[in-house]
Amino acid sequence: MKRIAEKLISEEFAWKALLFPAVLGTFVFIIIPVIFSFCLSFCDWDLLSPVKFAGLSKYKEILTSPSFLLVLKNTFVFAISTAVISIILPLVLAAVLNNKIRGSEFFKTAYFLPFITPMIVIAIVWEWIFDPNIGLLNYILKAHINWLYDTHTAMIALIIVSSWKLIGYNMVIFLTGFSGINQNIFEAAKIDGSNPFQMFFRITLPLLSPTIFFVLVITTISSFQVFDLIYLMTQGGPLDSTNVLVFWIYKNAFEFFNIGEASAGAYILFVIIFVLTAIQWKIRKKWVFSE
Repeated sequence: MKRIAEKLISEEFAWKALLFPAVLGTFVFIIIPVIFSFCLSFCDWDLLSPVKFAGLSKYKEILTSPSFLLVLKNTFVFAISTAVISIILPLVLAAVLNNKIRGSEFFKTAYFLPFITPMIVIAIVWEWIFDPNIGLLNYILKAHINWLYDTHTAMIALIIVSSWKLIGYNMVIFLTGFSGINQNIFEAAKIDGSNPFQMFFRITLPLLSPTIFFVLVITTISSFQVFDLIYLMTQGGPLDSTNVLVFWIYKNAFEFFNIGEASAGAYILFVIIFVLTAIQWKIRKKWVFSE
């Protein structure tokens, strides 16, 4: 009995010792910064002067600022556009590749490569593609468009790049969802005289709805948190036409040293993502088949 007790004590000590670094890291690098940043969102601080309590004035100042409202608008335009494109196109591609066409494995690899390619490489390549003088896109279109230097086209260009990068990852997830559908259902539908379009919209989409819901949530969240693409390609320009919330937070924190405003902006972003995710979770019962 004594040996069993000693063994249990040693095992308990072992798993606690192994778990301690992870718990400590979470506490030091996540929990404490979250608490401090929340407190700083009610303060005025420039990293040098003493911290001054400002109450809700930072939130009021931000939410009534025309420049911040433009940033908020840009964020929603970018996130929603990217989410829609990055769901529809991968779904169509997955449906095509799921039919075991010739060279499907090659296409799967080709579409997935952009997702694992470093963003700095993607930015360099697409800056050349969008170049107004020697760019490939203007050469194909036989036009002279200042893609990244025009307020009307810069956001469109970024949405194209972001969607292109996400297509492969979302397509693989959809292909996984397709593989989980019982093929006997399609055989029964064929016997009943259903055509391919009827089977896709009345059978495939409802059965794939849990996967679509998952892709919708993660794509929406990642699109609202975009930073590296903006930082590398446009720096928020021209004239703040591509300035989004995370880049705005970065500039206020590390260029202008407005730590209070940056912290407040971070929590505004948190609330936006939380509310949108909660809405998506709430309405899932109306269209997700498994619910």
